[in-house]
Amino acid sequence: MEQKNIGDLPESSLKIVSVLGNGIYNSTSLKNDSTLGRSYLKKTSTLKHSEKLERELKVMLHFNTNPFIVQASCPHLHFETNTEGVTLCYIYMEYASLGNLDKMISDAGGKLPEVTIRRATRMILQGLKALHSEGYVHCDLKPSNVFVFPSNTPGDPWDLKLSGFGLSKGPTMDSSLLFPGTLEYMPPECTGEGCMLFGKDLLIGPARDIWSLGRTVLKMFGSFPHKMGHRTAWAIERGISPVATDFWMRCSKLRPRERPTVDELLDHPFVAEKLPSFHEVSLFHKKQFHGRYEEFIPKPHKEQLHGRHEEFIPKPQYYCDWYNLFGDGLS
Repeated sequence: MEQKNIGDLPESSLKIVSVLGNGIYNSTSLKNDSTLGRSYLKKTSTLKHSEKLERELKVMLHFNTNPFIVQASCPHLHFETNTEGVTLCYIYMEYASLGNLDKMISDAGGKLPEVTIRRATRMILQGLKALHSEGYVHCDLKPSNVFVFPSNTPGDPWDLKLSGFGLSKGPTMDSSLLFPGTLEYMPPECTGEGCMLFGKDLLIGPARDIWSLGRTVLKMFGSFPHKMGHRTAWAIERGISPVATDFWMRCSKLRPRERPTVDELLDHPFVAEKLPSFHEVSLFHKKQFHGRYEEFIPKPHKEQLHGRHEEFIPKPQYYCDWYNLFGDGLS
């Protein structure tokens, strides 16, 4: 039997430490080599879904030097037959010892401090920038597909990397297809209702990930999806700062072409390296949006933002459907 290697280690030296989870298409487990103390994440699926694992592996290998993309630990898609005679396929990738963004939010009591959200959003944007610049669209961006690693930078607690590329659209794939994803994070153009609004020939592009990013930001702030008939609404936290509100609202434009690009969002004050003053936010919006931003900010929030850097205190939640929030969104 051919010896399989994971990097410079024989696969036979790896032992299962724990089963980490089971998804719709795959299951994940942690494997460890006790001699060298190395850990790897093994993702396994049935032969029926091998195409998704192969796609995920190809994306990781394409971005094998990018610090914001999870790295493959072996360049091969492996196959094996289990004791029940079922053929399985699997890949290996680096193990995120701090879990994923979903776990980080849960461990923090359901919401993160705004300063943490700003840093996390900036790192997610860096990963999306790498994908979009090469013609890829993630198509399933959500907190559970953002892995958390110990930081290599002194003084920083953690780093984030994008993962979960099994549903991604590659640069040569047909953009008119409705790529599947997670409903709560999918934009309206990717749903049946969206087809009626935007037409069946609407192309899937980077704007899809921008919508999902906005929902991910809301989740970090403590918001959550809520089923309302055939639509998904989100319970929005009151008290989110004006600059953060402006950020996720711009990600949530109904028309894909009206959503900002990754580069435009990286220039937004919400993800700036330092906390912005009200003056800096105003200048940004006067430049980008003809001075309309001050009309958007309620007076108490203007006073809070000007010259102050502490977090805003969340207030009780309310349900906000995206149709109700943005009107028909088509004007």
